[in-house]
Parts: sequence; structure tokens; C-alpha cells
Amino acid sequence: MMQRDVGKSLEGLVGRIYDFISHGEVPEISMPSRNKDNIVLDQLLSVWKYGDSLVTRSGKTVEGAEYLVKLLYIIDFIREMIRENKSSTLREMYYISEGWNLAKFHTQDESNLLAEDLEVISELLREDFKLRPEENGASIMGNITVEEKTRKGEFKRINCKDDVGDSGYSIPYTVEEEKLRIVDLDADFVLAIETGGMFDRLVENGFDESNRCLLVHLKGQPARSTRRLLKRINEEKGLPVVVFTDGDPWSFRIYASIAYGAIKTAHISHYLAVPTAEFIGITASDILNYDLPTDRLNDKDIAALNAELKDPRFNSEIWRDEIETMLRIGKKAEQQALAKYGLNYVTSTYLPEKLSNLTGYRW
Repeated sequence: MMQRDVGKSLEGLVGRIYDFISHGEVPEISMPSRNKDNIVLDQLLSVWKYGDSLVTRSGKTVEGAEYLVKLLYIIDFIREMIRENKSSTLREMYYISEGWNLAKFHTQDESNLLAEDLEVISELLREDFKLRPEENGASIMGNITVEEKTRKGEFKRINCKDDVGDSGYSIPYTVEEEKLRIVDLDADFVLAIETGGMFDRLVENGFDESNRCLLVHLKGQPARSTRRLLKRINEEKGLPVVVFTDGDPWSFRIYASIAYGAIKTAHISHYLAVPTAEFIGITASDILNYDLPTDRLNDKDIAALNAELKDPRFNSEIWRDEIETMLRIGKKAEQQALAKYGLNYVTSTYLPEKLSNLTGYRW
């Protein structure tokens, strides 16, 4: 969104609070409840979003009044950054609030959650607010050409195979058209990879070239910019997205966040999620069929798997079978466990076999 439009939208939000006060009323703000019980499936977009349940923050309580004051301070801080063409990390905003007297945050979790609330209330994005995460997007390797806006305001053309080193092209924290243009690509699908070690293995083995794909390093739980770029490539260029992760409950959630969205960002799932994304990560069946080295599930793993059996994002027979099998055998495995059969096994055998089992695409 254009920065002047962001400013006007935020001014409108402040105006709503002012109208309450000018009419002698106690100000309040309502927004969708961000509780997991208020997550519903958007049948049209096939992503998980917040439902109709609302929560209200009112100045009638001390807690509510403090919330509204902190919200106004954040809005003022954002408007200042827009005027000065600056940006800030979420961590910096937390420390800057030390000078906001009664409006200062007690923890960074508090400031992060309030920034997310502002997204929900305003229907804007953190990127519109010029607020950056500490981490950036990860990396992409493959035959895709982009134009990225430089600090001088000029667009520089980069091919993510020929113009980069072994670590690939570093995805910026903002990947919208005004910052990053997708000029051209020559690939058949996107392979999103959880770990840096496996990304490096596939790059070294030339998997992107031999299989005409784009390799995207997710860097664990992927940053929003990474998920947004996957969404853009999928929608604008028609490339299917395939997700390759470790075999544990936390990695299953990485896939779910890419395909359907995460609870904390359910208000922008339509902006980030790729509902057609498919999973080819390590499963319980793989552990058994490929006789992979494993680690035992710990108590947190078991609790997470049981929670996933109730998670609507895993509400399919295949997922239930895999999760129940993992609980039964009590084991998990990493992507790198495939190295048991040699450094080339993942690219010569495992991935081709898993890709060949997917339907609907020509691999």
C-alpha cells in the first residue's frame, strides 16, 4: 500500500478514538478474537482465517486504557517513520518504548502482539507500518530473474542462479511489487526446504538444474517474506510448491503454516498461504520404509502430535495415519538422516521417488 494511504488509514483509526472522547464517551476498539477457537476455514480461499467472534478493548478498565494508549503511541511512531522514510525492527520498537512513560512495554512479546493487533484492526500489514522482524527472509536458488529496488531507488536485475553464490539470493523482508519484481523464470516447481544443511546439499548436487526447480531455504519456521514470495511465485507464475521438512511435529507445522496459515497470522492467511502446497517431508512411513536413523519423541513432541490430531489443518486420513504412526513408533527423524545412504541419495533416490508419488503435476 502507498505510504500516504497507510497514514490516512491510521489517522482514521485515531479519529475513531477521538470521536468517542469528543462525545464524552469512553473509547473502545473491537477486533476479531485471535483465539484458536475462532479459526475457521475460508471455503473460497481454502485458508484458515479468524471467525466472527470479537474482543473489545475498552478504556473503562485500567488494562484497556493502557492498551489504547500504547496503541496510539505505536501509531504515532509508525507515522513518524513514514514521514522520515525510516524503518524499525520489532526489537527496536520495544526499546524505543522505554521513552514512552506509561505506554512503555513490559516485554517484547507484548509489543509484538500489539503490532499484530494493529494489523488486525487496521486491515493493513506490518510491512506497511515499516516494521521489520529481526530475521530476514531466507534464500532462493534457481533460474528465476528478479529486479530488486536498491537503496538509491533504482531496480537491479538479479538471476538467482547465475548472479549469486552458493548461498543463493537473499530474500528481502519486503517482497511486494514496488520492492521486488519477478521478471522471468524457467522452472517447473518450487521446492521449499526446512534446513540450511539440506538446502546446501541440494544446491551442491545441482538439484535445481537437473530437476528444473527453484530451491527455497525456509530457515526453519519461514519468515513472512519467504511465505509471501512463495505465494507470489505460485499465483503469478503458476508454479506448484512442494515442502520438504524434517519428520517431527514442529516441521509438520511449518508445512501447515505455508499451506493454510498460522494462528497468529490468520488475519493475513489469504496474503501468505499457498493452499495447493504439497508435503514431501520425512514422515513416519518414511522412517519405517527407508529404515532411517531416528531420535525418540520427547514429552513435548508427543503433546504436539496429539494436538495436531485435533488441528483442522491436519484433518485428513493421510495426516491422521502418519501422526498416529509416529506416536506408535515413538520416533522422529531429520532430513539429514537420509545421508545414511550417501550424500547423493536424497537427490538421486528419495526426492525423485517422493515427487513421483504426487498427483496432479508433471514432474
